[in-house]
Amino acid sequence: MGSGGSAGRGAPLAVAEGPDGAEQRLPVRAGKVPAALWAQRGLRKLYLSGAGLRDVPAELEALRHLRTLALDGNELMEVPEALCRLPRLAHLYLGRNGLQGLPPAFARLQSLRCLWLEGNFLARFPRALLLLPELRSLQLGDNRLARLPAALPRMAALRGLWLYGNRFEEFPPVLLRMGQLRVLDLDRNRIARFPDLTGLAALRLFSYDHNPVHRPPRVGDAVRLVGNGAQEFMEARQERLESLQRQEEEEEEGTEAPPVAPGDGSPLLEDGEGGSASLPGSQGET
Repeated sequence: MGSGGSAGRGAPLAVAEGPDGAEQRLPVRAGKVPAALWAQRGLRKLYLSGAGLRDVPAELEALRHLRTLALDGNELMEVPEALCRLPRLAHLYLGRNGLQGLPPAFARLQSLRCLWLEGNFLARFPRALLLLPELRSLQLGDNRLARLPAALPRMAALRGLWLYGNRFEEFPPVLLRMGQLRVLDLDRNRIARFPDLTGLAALRLFSYDHNPVHRPPRVGDAVRLVGNGAQEFMEARQERLESLQRQEEEEEEGTEAPPVAPGDGSPLLEDGEGGSASLPGSQGET
């Protein structure tokens, strides 16, 4: 993730961005972050991707203005305590480490909007995530999850949830109560049957590829599907919607009122015998 990582065949780089948008790159040697970084209290973004880190020093918590932090592709076995003391952190990338859980203190990250935890060893959904009111994007792919907590709907701001490559054997029923989700990815699980998902009114993308299902799940007409049989399903749906639209247009054309005859502007038509006839749909006088 991010702009860090190795530069060619040289040492991995720490990439930092200050409040003026100026970027600097410093080499990370022997898994040690350059001490000069911690003195720059105004940093907004810090990328330490693939830097061989096994820990992050306590000085990290001094970066109180940090909004983006990338620590993906390292060798972290637990979340650094100092990370949980960054009050403005909005984007955090912790994918491809050795994490088995998140500490309770993780719930202090009340400004967090985007969290990537893919490629770790999470066997249980971290409870601290339920206490993050601003979280909109949660990436939990390639972990070891088999169920989701009943309290998941507390995450009312969540719009995107990636759960591919986990160990779900059935569709988590609590997801049917996540009506605000726009993106849901359940690729590469073991789900043999999906429920009716038309109740997820905000859903726009649902991916279910590489599950042992025989037909696409039922979804709303605005949802793009990705998976076995999805293309044929969406083509047939498009034809159906176009046919319905044509039918509605034809019905509208057939119910248009006839033009008013020249005269005094009366809405009545001559009946051919000196009398008058009412317009279709109006009740004649008796």
